[in-house]
Amino acid sequence: MILSRWLRHAVPVLVLLLAILPSRAADPQAYRVEITGAPSGDISDTLNASAQLVTLAAKGEVPPFALIERARADIPRLQTALDSFGYYLNSVTITIDGHALDDPDLPAALDAIPSGTAAVVNVGIAMGPLYRIGNVRLTGKVPNSARAALGLKSGDPAIASVVLDARGRMLAALQEDGYPMAAVDEPDATADDTAHTLDIVFAVRPGIQAAIGEIAFKGLKDVKPAFARRALTIRPGDHYRPSRIEAARQALAALGVFSGVSVRAADRLSPDGRIPLTFDVEERLQHAVTISGTYSTDLGVNVATTWSHRNLFGNAEQLNLTAAGSGLGNAAAGISYNFTAQYIQPLFLLPNQTLELNFISVKQQLNAYDQTAQTIAGYVRRKFSRLWSGSAGLSFTHDDIRQEGVSRLYQLVALPVTGTYDSTGIEGILADPVRGLRASLAMTPTHAFGGAGLTFLVTQASASTYFDLAGDGRSVLAMRALAGNILGGANLDLPPDQRLYAGGSATVRGYAYQSIGPQFPSGRPVGAKSVDAASIEFRQRIGLDWGAVAFMDAGQASADGSPFTGSLHVGAGLGARYYTPIGALRFDVAVPLNRTPQGGAFQIYIGLGQAF
Repeated sequence: MILSRWLRHAVPVLVLLLAILPSRAADPQAYRVEITGAPSGDISDTLNASAQLVTLAAKGEVPPFALIERARADIPRLQTALDSFGYYLNSVTITIDGHALDDPDLPAALDAIPSGTAAVVNVGIAMGPLYRIGNVRLTGKVPNSARAALGLKSGDPAIASVVLDARGRMLAALQEDGYPMAAVDEPDATADDTAHTLDIVFAVRPGIQAAIGEIAFKGLKDVKPAFARRALTIRPGDHYRPSRIEAARQALAALGVFSGVSVRAADRLSPDGRIPLTFDVEERLQHAVTISGTYSTDLGVNVATTWSHRNLFGNAEQLNLTAAGSGLGNAAAGISYNFTAQYIQPLFLLPNQTLELNFISVKQQLNAYDQTAQTIAGYVRRKFSRLWSGSAGLSFTHDDIRQEGVSRLYQLVALPVTGTYDSTGIEGILADPVRGLRASLAMTPTHAFGGAGLTFLVTQASASTYFDLAGDGRSVLAMRALAGNILGGANLDLPPDQRLYAGGSATVRGYAYQSIGPQFPSGRPVGAKSVDAASIEFRQRIGLDWGAVAFMDAGQASADGSPFTGSLHVGAGLGARYYTPIGALRFDVAVPLNRTPQGGAFQIYIGLGQAF
């Protein structure tokens, strides 16, 4: 009884004393890691990523007992990492300041390390022999077309990820060959520790070949089911092939009326031996209003608003009404505006083909000319492949232009034809390309009625390419080139708005819009018959939301129609980017390196999205 009362009072006192007395063993311990015996490259990188000793070192010092436990836990992690590269007889030894982890003197040795001194953790790697793939065997009735997809050869290193990927390739090949219920078990591997080989067996159950069965839609509201079925690029009875089914899903998503499209196959065949599909869709709001704006010192403030109906008659027809104004704050010219009504009908006569009708009314007061014009135009646009697309159209323009005090009325008929190539893989207009090539060629034969009449051909070509320097999309080198030429008629015989101009954000930054090229005695732009420009831009992301840009542009314009002639003008500048959910907010400052009398000392450009 007396002993229990004594313990009841003594234990709290002892706990308190232990809490307040200094304890060197519990002090956090700094350490550094040295991994030896592993080759540099992927193996070394994987070991560093697998070791908590390495990944947690940046979090700071740890108590000695936690450091020892962390090292013990890393041994099986590192051995598993080495196994994955085919080194199945590896060994891992870890010492801390020369003491093995099971050394009873290790805690005392850590306790004796002076404060501020890092313990040395040595991870010794013994790779052992590299195992190679021995015999590879498939069980089950495997089609010859799928066997080749396995991709495993005797004698290759027995890398775990490669063996596991082979299973995925086999399953994908079977499904692509029309076996929707195919199954491939995890590989069964048997090691020969004498020959250092790994024999692998895949159990394959292909099932039966099947065609696509009934196609159902879930989530349709305002879009007509008949149109959705017509938009699909697959039909019941087609050979089951996941790649074609995915292409059909993408075709639905590209219509612009769905915010989400997914597809799922049934988990069993229907009684007729086919595989049913269900497309789950989520319709976007039918109406949308967008507002955009830019500012530049040469053109002032530009503001545009668009009202859109995305599904006018239930067949994904689009109606876009846009009103835009520009020139506010531009002392060199006046206020300009334009109104555009655009109708787009998808699946026009053929899949991947759209009809576009435009009505445009514009009034511009530019430094080069004043214009009031109305245009009616129609285009057929077609996507030929994932990379190639094109269009052909017909337009009529009533064009009233005043230049240098002279007013002229033109009636223009044009037949624009374009071709485009895009390998950037960017579908949204707000996303920044980081690799690939964009190129376009437009040829527009035009006849101007009235007066003597004139027929001319406007040809414009442009290309931009992007290089991902670091492989992560954060350091990008972007380059752009463009050239234009007009055949037919003298320069001053052409309608001023059909002539070519250089200067401004679309060609050579640092120079005012339309300021490069031939000039009237008044100093106002004449316009040219040929123009060319090139840009190089380095884009660097900084953190999550910011970026910086350095660029240089060069270009020239000539009145005689000869390409790559005229006085060369060069501009350079720096810019900042703030990345938002709706795109990069751009702020660029550019200076002309060979300043013209009509130009300023610098130009500022503010907008949404990259310059090109």
